[in-house]
Amino acid sequence: QVQVVEFGGGLVQPGGSLRLSCVVSGNIFRLLAMGWYRQAPGKQRDLVATITTGGSTNYADSVKGRFTISRDNAKNTVYLQMNSLKPEDTAVYYCNADWAQIHNYWGQGTQVTVSS
Repeated sequence: QVQVVEFGGGLVQPGGSLRLSCVVSGNIFRLLAMGWYRQAPGKQRDLVATITTGGSTNYADSVKGRFTISRDNAKNTVYLQMNSLKPEDTAVYYCNADWAQIHNYWGQGTQVTVSS
């Protein structure tokens, strides 16, 4: 059974930075496409960034140039470095693991609040 756990949320001022981490249990991490999604109150869950097993990345237009997704297969971990944070980045951030579009796993989410 694959478990996905996020770390690193919190309160940060506008213009600040946070790094989220997502750890995946088991020994199949290198086979998983990973992604970060976010959901603000009253809104749908939206894609933030994805990274393939080969390291190719994709970003939502709203975070391009500010956020960076990366992965460390040796640590079963995917990261989301968030810089120049804005109040509109406030949301619960979820980590997603996808195995060949057959199995999909979600973490419990971590709150990110950008406020002065």
